[in-house]
Amino acid sequence: MKLHEYQAKELLARYGCAVPKNAGIATTPAEAKAAVEALGGRGVIKAQVHSGGRGKAGGIKVAKTPEEGETYADTILGMLLKTVQVPEGIVVEKVLIEEPVSIEKEYYLSIVPDRNTRRNVIILSEQGGMDIEEVAEAHPDAIIRLMIDPLEGVRDYELREAVAEANFAPASANKIVTFIRQLITAYNTSDAAMMEINPLAITSDGRVIAADAKIEIDDAAMFRHPEFAAYAEGNHEDALEAEAAKDDIAYVRLGGNVGVICNGAGLTMTTMDEVKRAGGEPANFLDVGGGAQAERVAKCLNLVLSDPNVKGVLINIFGGITRCDEVAKGVIAASQMIEIKVPIVVRLAGTNAKEGAEILASSNLISADTMQNAAEKIVSLVKAA
Repeated sequence: MKLHEYQAKELLARYGCAVPKNAGIATTPAEAKAAVEALGGRGVIKAQVHSGGRGKAGGIKVAKTPEEGETYADTILGMLLKTVQVPEGIVVEKVLIEEPVSIEKEYYLSIVPDRNTRRNVIILSEQGGMDIEEVAEAHPDAIIRLMIDPLEGVRDYELREAVAEANFAPASANKIVTFIRQLITAYNTSDAAMMEINPLAITSDGRVIAADAKIEIDDAAMFRHPEFAAYAEGNHEDALEAEAAKDDIAYVRLGGNVGVICNGAGLTMTTMDEVKRAGGEPANFLDVGGGAQAERVAKCLNLVLSDPNVKGVLINIFGGITRCDEVAKGVIAASQMIEIKVPIVVRLAGTNAKEGAEILASSNLISADTMQNAAEKIVSLVKAA
């Protein structure tokens, strides 16, 4: 689950990480004006969307008066904010109103999982305020990585050495080490999948604060955090993702034109790769889960077909717990409930695959024997449409 900036900063503050003072969220220009007044007449108006590059896209403005804050909010609220990360754009529904901060130096700090070492890693760079991928490509030596031992954690001297190696201001080193300690605690305690502070700012009065923050919480750990329920409500900017979340369906909209429905995250990602190799663009990630019944499969198909960008659907099921005949029944049921105007290719293997194939034989759905063949078929059909 991705948190909005205001939610991320609220979480960080619980663990002692310093963040700019704010006057809350505004959903109307009038609320923004009142918020700027509450901050003493000056404020930063920040669009709350799940994307970086908001400033370049016009989603962050500094208001010198309450009236200016109202004007900026009127411009930002409702705008389709297009960034490099989200070129199709996101409609801004709310803005965060913060106090302006006098920044002397900007750094980069994050904690993320390292899949190769199976450990969490602290990443630091003196190139703050920039996209870390761009920094890694242009200045790889500017990125310092410090692995966190899963049993022993990380020692203070290791943090001090990493901070020095990253060329962080020596005068602020102790405060930065303390901030990193607090961030590690927040990361571990909240079951985060990623925490990024960009920039980590040194202010003119010597404070170390999170000028911006991105946090992702591991969805699989949400049952341990009922306190995050409020964050989840209304946190899906995509209506289809919000609908999927209600039914506990693992669905991520990607923007391509080939819908993908599979069981198991590994098979789903592999199928998406096959669609890409065949020359197509996956429209989504959708894992129906193990033991999916006909009704659930029908819901998943209906969800995928609700995306207007989808011009064809590939269903790839390997039956273990999931029975292929149940999947076939679900696909048939869905086709009877909604009008299907796009081609659907189905590949079934494993438990009751033969029975599933027999059920599908009486329909106008297209079958395939292998995953590669299925991907090639659906991409060809989509391109021919």
